[in-house]
Amino acid sequence: MGYSVGQVSRLAGVTVRTLHHYDEIGLLSPGQRTASGYRRYTDSDLERLQHVLFYRELGFPLEEIAVILDDPGTDTLTHLRRQHELLSRRIDRLQEMAAAVERAMEANTMGISLTPEERFEIFGDFRPEEHEAEAEERWGGTEAFEQSRRRTAKMTKDDWKRFTDEAARTTEAFARAFTGGLPADSEVAMDLAEEHRAHLTRWCYDCTYEIHRGLGDMYVADPRFAANYEPLAPGLTQYIRDAIHANAGRAGA
Repeated sequence: MGYSVGQVSRLAGVTVRTLHHYDEIGLLSPGQRTASGYRRYTDSDLERLQHVLFYRELGFPLEEIAVILDDPGTDTLTHLRRQHELLSRRIDRLQEMAAAVERAMEANTMGISLTPEERFEIFGDFRPEEHEAEAEERWGGTEAFEQSRRRTAKMTKDDWKRFTDEAARTTEAFARAFTGGLPADSEVAMDLAEEHRAHLTRWCYDCTYEIHRGLGDMYVADPRFAANYEPLAPGLTQYIRDAIHANAGRAGA
């Protein structure tokens, strides 16, 4: 005997009024009627309704859906393949959008208010926000951590450029000292460590010797940091860490 309007409404999750509207515009008319004139939907009607709802979810207007479904050269499998392809494209697009939103959230957390072009120009493939979790785990809730957030939130593109240029010069100087055979506890290496600490204090937060020691340890423990130093000279990450510890010791910290 088919399915009543109420049954189809519950099965498909649409209102009875919507089904009546589809019937009125000829998009989905019940294939059967009872002797009393009540609408009864067949299995074929339910299949058509499924296609209608898929196309509606994909943003097709009702008029266009009617044309698509009434095409005599298109069978059920063709519709399903088309819907699968369209849904797959939408999923890919939504995943791209979700990834973009996640990157924006991370940048916002770090206080980095730069355009994508500016970010690439300054940082290249390096994403400073990726280290936010480690920083927050170690120092979240401390004054240093909050200082860093406040200061970086105010930094302009030119500020970030000066910040990264300074850091790069210090790293290159570390590499020259290391490859030149200077010990990590030499005056040159320790002075570079102090320069690095002053750089962080100037731009990010009041970097105490204790915090600086923790940073040096994190550089060695986290391969993402090592990836920034090791291409310059294998072993440079450990060298910088040792110089930082030596400098802290020189200061009596």
